[in-house]
Amino acid sequence: MDSHSKHSPGQTGGGSGDQGYGGGYGGYDAVGYGGESSMQRGFQDYALILRERMWYIIVVFLVVFSSALVYTFSQTKIYQSSASVQIFRSDPTVMKNVEAVVDNTVRGTEDLNTVVEVLSSGAIIQKVAERITGEDMRQFMAPYEKGKGSDPVTPLEVLGDNRKIVPKRLSLLINVVYRHPDRQIAAKVANLFVDEFIAYNARVRIDESMKAVEELKIRAEQQERTVKDLANELQSYLERNNMVSLDQRKDIVTEKLKALNLYVTSTDAKFKDAGIRWKQVQERQAEGGDLTQLSFIAAQPLISQLLNDVSAKKIVVAQLRDRYREKHPIMMEAMNSLAQAERELSKAITNAAATIESDYQSARRNDEQARASLATASTETMALDRAAVEYSERSRKLVINEQLLQNIIVRMRDTTMISTMETQNARVVDKAAPPQESDYVSPKISLNLGLGFVGGLGLGLAFAFFVAFIDDRVKSSFDIESVVGLPLIGIIPQIKKMEQPDKAQIVINNADRQVCEAFLTLHSSLRLKDESKNAQCILVTSTIPGEGKSFTTTNLALTFAAHGERVAIIDCDLRKPNVHKSFRLENRKGVIDICAGTATIDDVVVRGVHPNLDVITTGGRAKNPTQILNGKNFESMIADLRKRYDRIFFDTPPLAAVSDALIVLPLVDGSVFTVFFNKVRRKAAQFSAKKLAESNVPVFGAVLNGLNLAVSGYYYAQYYDKSYKDYYVVMSKEDATPER
Repeated sequence: MDSHSKHSPGQTGGGSGDQGYGGGYGGYDAVGYGGESSMQRGFQDYALILRERMWYIIVVFLVVFSSALVYTFSQTKIYQSSASVQIFRSDPTVMKNVEAVVDNTVRGTEDLNTVVEVLSSGAIIQKVAERITGEDMRQFMAPYEKGKGSDPVTPLEVLGDNRKIVPKRLSLLINVVYRHPDRQIAAKVANLFVDEFIAYNARVRIDESMKAVEELKIRAEQQERTVKDLANELQSYLERNNMVSLDQRKDIVTEKLKALNLYVTSTDAKFKDAGIRWKQVQERQAEGGDLTQLSFIAAQPLISQLLNDVSAKKIVVAQLRDRYREKHPIMMEAMNSLAQAERELSKAITNAAATIESDYQSARRNDEQARASLATASTETMALDRAAVEYSERSRKLVINEQLLQNIIVRMRDTTMISTMETQNARVVDKAAPPQESDYVSPKISLNLGLGFVGGLGLGLAFAFFVAFIDDRVKSSFDIESVVGLPLIGIIPQIKKMEQPDKAQIVINNADRQVCEAFLTLHSSLRLKDESKNAQCILVTSTIPGEGKSFTTTNLALTFAAHGERVAIIDCDLRKPNVHKSFRLENRKGVIDICAGTATIDDVVVRGVHPNLDVITTGGRAKNPTQILNGKNFESMIADLRKRYDRIFFDTPPLAAVSDALIVLPLVDGSVFTVFFNKVRRKAAQFSAKKLAESNVPVFGAVLNGLNLAVSGYYYAQYYDKSYKDYYVVMSKEDATPER
């Protein structure tokens, strides 16, 4: 059975509860050795991420919220005062039917926006600044004299930054709002903006009217000279073209033109008719056809008579042919008579065709002569028309310029009158009043604190997720089963500070009940699988040093020994041996001596370290560990050990550091991969686990070591809950006092 597909009861965290803790925790793609993982994060998983990093959220929140508090209560109070002005849709009418020089009519949104822009313009700000003088100016600039360094602000900058123009929706009312630390100054400046806007419009209207009057005077003088010049030119034209008899001459030419038009129409019809006949004759001749088939030729009396004569003679010849032969005198006389008649007919047809051609040429000449006469008459008429048009144009131009001169004079008089009248296109609706001392608009305490609260919480959450994104250490069952690609077969809690030998034998000394139960669960998980249940030689390794592989080896071996099996621990870490320290043994002889052939198993084995448990140390450190492990003596040692013990555990070096474990791996029945909680990187653990999987030796699963119980609820609540802790306490008491 595949060791990667079967889970023990102790694997509920990896098989169900933590299956949702996925989506590539910490930004790492969740890909195991069987392909892409289908595990995805759920809401609970994100809640666990936040719960684990709650202090990040709290610290960031407190920093941001405290900053908002300090900023809010350190700001100067700002007061706001508002004045409103009404914009008239059109200027008051003083003189009816008189158009003003400046059109202030508000026809739509664009016109109203133009008024708003004028009220917001630098020209209005400049005029308001000029009206603030003396003590008012000192009070106005007092709050802004510090905090600007070597570049002090100007009144124009202050006015522009603190003035706000607010049009009221669906109305022609505009609010002018001004903010200032001084309540009185705020109201005074708001009123100055409104007053200056109305005065500015009046000045613009008067100035533009006076400019228009001056321009109209100049234009009137120019127009008067133009009228005089046009009158003189018209008189000269009449004299030069004898325009007195123009109408009589035009009538004669017109009558002549009408007669010629009728004549041209007649000649054109005759020409077209003759052309059609001549064309038919030409087409018939070209085809070699009979011209007598044309109705206008067959209808001629001579041709009609000759046609009848020929037909009669043809009948006579046909009748005589029945009685006489071709050479008979009567027959020959009749034939000659028929031929004579046909010649006369052909001649008559030729003459008719010539007559038709002659008629066509005559009609063409008549039409050309008529058209030439019509063209001459038309030219004469056009010359007279051009003269009349030019005369009319000159006369009309004179009339128009006279009228234009009159309009300019009237407009100049009206504009002069309007410029002396005072009208306004706006009026003040509400004057600005100083607000109450408690009615400040800045700082907005509720808003700032709300933003500080929301911003602090949001930044805290973002920072927590960012930390989770960059954290790629193995800590959850998802990391082990989906990323590393191994089934989770056991979880060992973190042990309180104690000596290494005590840790290595914790299942015997019962120093930590939870750890003991964890190894019992691991023992049960291994015995439930067929491969691990029947495995005699088990290799224990890890990714990097310090992940507790020796600790796992010794306690797991002790657990099997406590269940009555004969167990041996072989220390194969020839570089940094550790098993002898775990049992407080000497490390003088061991694996190195057996492989060198200087000792036997019986010479180096330490028997009875605990009931059913023997230990073989390394016998020191080796200079060439790979050669030793690759030797025949090492294989022979394992074969001999298989005959002596039920279970043999091999403690090997970490996979990421050296390849010693991979040398031993083909000689054993399976391996256990130790991972320390929140220590090793995912990629490193994944790479090491991949090496184990590629060896074709079963990997029984991974053991998560050093689980911090303070955060166990984040990832392994199903393993280490408060209720479980209480259960362990009760169990320990019961063990201390057996039932009777």
